[in-house]
Amino acid sequence: MGCCYSRVEREETVSHCKSRKRYMKQLVEARHAFSAAHVMYIRSLRSTGSALFHFANAEKTTHLNHHLPPEPQPILPPPPPRAPSPMPPPPPPPMSPSISSYTWTSGTASPALPPPPPPPPPPPPVISSGWDFWDPFMQQPPPPPSSRSATEEEWEATTTTGSEVVVMAGGAAASMATPASGVVGYSKETPSELAMVVSRNSKDLVEVIKELDDYFLKAADAGSHVSFLLQVPSSGFSVHSKASKMYGNGWSLSPTMWNWGSSPKLNGFGKMAHETHVSVGNFGANNGVGNGGHCSTVERLYAWEKKLYQEVKNAKTIKMEHENKAAMVRKLEMRRSDYVKTEKAKKEVEKLESQMMVASQAIESTSAEIVKLRETELYPQLIELVKGLMCMWRSMYECHQVQEHIVQQLEYLNTIPSNNPTSEIHRQSTLQLELEVQQWYQSFCNLFKAHRDYIESLTGWLRLSLYQFSRNPLSRTTEESKIYTLCEEWHLAVGRIPDNVASEGIKNLLTVIHGIVVQQTEEHKQKKKSDSAFKEFEKKVVQLRSLECKYSPYSMTESSGSSIRRTKDPVVEKRAKVEALRAKAEEEKTKHEKAVSVTRAMTLNNLQMGCPHVFQGIVGFSSVCMEVFESVYNKAKAAEQEHDVKRILP
Repeated sequence: MGCCYSRVEREETVSHCKSRKRYMKQLVEARHAFSAAHVMYIRSLRSTGSALFHFANAEKTTHLNHHLPPEPQPILPPPPPRAPSPMPPPPPPPMSPSISSYTWTSGTASPALPPPPPPPPPPPPVISSGWDFWDPFMQQPPPPPSSRSATEEEWEATTTTGSEVVVMAGGAAASMATPASGVVGYSKETPSELAMVVSRNSKDLVEVIKELDDYFLKAADAGSHVSFLLQVPSSGFSVHSKASKMYGNGWSLSPTMWNWGSSPKLNGFGKMAHETHVSVGNFGANNGVGNGGHCSTVERLYAWEKKLYQEVKNAKTIKMEHENKAAMVRKLEMRRSDYVKTEKAKKEVEKLESQMMVASQAIESTSAEIVKLRETELYPQLIELVKGLMCMWRSMYECHQVQEHIVQQLEYLNTIPSNNPTSEIHRQSTLQLELEVQQWYQSFCNLFKAHRDYIESLTGWLRLSLYQFSRNPLSRTTEESKIYTLCEEWHLAVGRIPDNVASEGIKNLLTVIHGIVVQQTEEHKQKKKSDSAFKEFEKKVVQLRSLECKYSPYSMTESSGSSIRRTKDPVVEKRAKVEALRAKAEEEKTKHEKAVSVTRAMTLNNLQMGCPHVFQGIVGFSSVCMEVFESVYNKAKAAEQEHDVKRILP
């Protein structure tokens, strides 16, 4: 029996069906992984923008705190009063300059009697967004010539200084006369051309990062329709668990990761999923997504492929048994064996022939169901998915292109140097930013791995299902040609996308943020050393004062009418130790102040270095994605039109 089963498995048709089933199983898993990777990438865009915004706010708070007075240091306790003496006491001993000037001047202490704090600075004026660009997501008509605002008039009056970058749709730039602060965004002159817009207001770090965050959110929103087509589950954790099996530890998440949204309506994916479904709920069966969706179609195809494999294997087993029985009948007839025995064998052959006919009909019926699903559901879904990817990457390209020019504003920030230490909240926001950028990098890499796995599984299944019995391209039907051509073009297109440039840009940003984390850690360690040295110094000062009170009548080098000298003066020794501790505390304080200065300078410098590379890479990447999916979609629609023309013509 085992030998017969092995022979059946080696049969070409059975082997082909087994491979088809394997590819379809891979496609089911790849669709799950693609769906998971997509939602994780969309979430990482939101979380990265939000984490950047929180980080910038913490950095701004650090600079604002620089202008506030430090907290007063507790006054050192005065020396205890001496007991009364029958003789008038000698004048008090002169305190050495080094002891009398022991007033700590670190960022956490002040003189014993600090001046009253100045009134808080007035709140900054509320200004509208300084980016005058064409928002590709919100069309606005230009104002009439007769209603120019004072900002506009000031802009016109200052167009003779500075430089301006004119950005066209293809990314070319030219130099023109503009204000000195002029980093540019977009405005729309023609439907097919993106032209220049100048930032009319100088910005601080938070305002620039807020602009970036807004476009991270818009880029994430651009993936909503693809999320619907891929049927992303409403629960992100079920997606996460499946993705973990596919891609391992790269999917580890922060418990607070999805609570960072800048906009309340974007917090939590369940809310986003609901809004997404409403926005695309008008897509019906005409798009191939109304019969249970892509997930249901792929899983039903897998069920039919499993059924087909069993039926083909069963048919091959019956055929092999029929061949054996038929050979036996021939031998019995040649030998003119017992009539009853021969007739019995003939009936068994006839029964097997009937079973073969039933098995063949079952195979045809199952194959017809697969073809029906492939042509009426799968193909329209694939067309819609390619269209969705094309539109998604076009919108993301526009968003990232705006971001690429927003980050140029970082170069022109007028930040007042600050020596204020990094707060604990600031350290935590930096660690969170590092985590989110790491997740962005990982989810970006996973997205295109999952995408490639998906299209490779789909194309592999189509190759076997369309050419199972014939490798002649001329034998293909028109419908088969359309779906096969679509997937082959798609497969080749994904292979041409250079995702390594964009991923390296994100990785570079991760590196510079990690540098800030390391520097903040060093600053924190140095602060602990400085605080510890100060506490030790303060403790010894108190002990010295107590000792001076105790030995004061005898510890003076000279006194009125007396020239008593001590061979071993404990006060002098104590003063020497206190002086050494003072020097050490001052040294540690200086190191801490230097570490703070390095941190403040490194923060802005690293953002200026890392951010432009990220958006340059992601702009180029999204541009290529937009173009390749547009090419795949246009070729598919052209093939459909050609098919329709041939069907109409006689």
